[in-house]
Amino acid sequence: MRALVLERPGRGTSHPLVVKDLASPEAGPGMLVVRIAACGVCRTDLQLCDGDLEAHLLPIVPGHQAVGTVESVGEGAFGFRPGDRVGVAWLGGACGVCPACRSGRENLCEKARFTGWDVNGGYATQLAVRADFALRLPPAFDDLAAAPLLCGGVIGYRSFRRCRVKPGGKLGLYGFGASALITIQVARHFGCRVFVATRSLRDREKARQLGAEWTGGYDDRPPTPLDAAITFAPSGDVVRSALRALGRGGTVAINAIHLDRLPEIPYADLWWERNLVSVANFTRQDAAEFLQLAATIPVRTTFETHPLEQANVALERLREGRVDGAAVLVM
Repeated sequence: MRALVLERPGRGTSHPLVVKDLASPEAGPGMLVVRIAACGVCRTDLQLCDGDLEAHLLPIVPGHQAVGTVESVGEGAFGFRPGDRVGVAWLGGACGVCPACRSGRENLCEKARFTGWDVNGGYATQLAVRADFALRLPPAFDDLAAAPLLCGGVIGYRSFRRCRVKPGGKLGLYGFGASALITIQVARHFGCRVFVATRSLRDREKARQLGAEWTGGYDDRPPTPLDAAITFAPSGDVVRSALRALGRGGTVAINAIHLDRLPEIPYADLWWERNLVSVANFTRQDAAEFLQLAATIPVRTTFETHPLEQANVALERLREGRVDGAAVLVM
């Protein structure tokens, strides 16, 4: 199979991924082999390549927003047949028996394995995935439109739930990349008033077109105290700005696997029972709920496409903030 492989992470490397021909994976017990049609490019992939996110396995094939069709089915991999269309996302496996798994919090399993971090991911023409962690995709989305739903969409949905904003509530979105583009559609579906903070004038205009009633910069205060906010930018300063925009009892949910730091926060900004929570991964239940909801709304994804061999170009465009929506690799 053809794959893009990360061998040595490090910031400043303009082409961290190397094109290689690897042995095709086999469908072992409980596994599927998937022929990939498209794979989204996530900021987490960029952070892994830059070394901001510590590598778990090297060399590694990144990518955790893969869409494709089942090629082969291993013994005991129930519920799938060759030709079925599936999605492969960040959560690639969990133990199923620990207290976290048994309480519906498999995203917190200490033995969880993640696609493109612990096992080879979707920057390739094929990948192997546990059948019980493969996702069924609504027919309403073609392969390209479905790929951005599998990380930015699902984790945005979990962030929306974690910040506990009620229908009709006032929600701030801090940063307006691929995940926020989907999250605003979910929030508007539930009748939330949305306030968007971003440096990009282009993104402010896009947010207004999608129903934001106010847009501004990170240091600007929304015209009314917020009930909740989600931060998408990997910056502690943005977290502090979101916290300061909250009303009493509000919650900031941090939608990031890597944050540069948490700055000093005066206690006055936390007082009045304001909450600061992280968002770690997602569960299969989150994914199933979101994908059904996305088809119902329906969510519209914005993306640009790149051939698989140009994954480095897509990562560089993401680093420079030049991607309009999501970048998707096409095999």
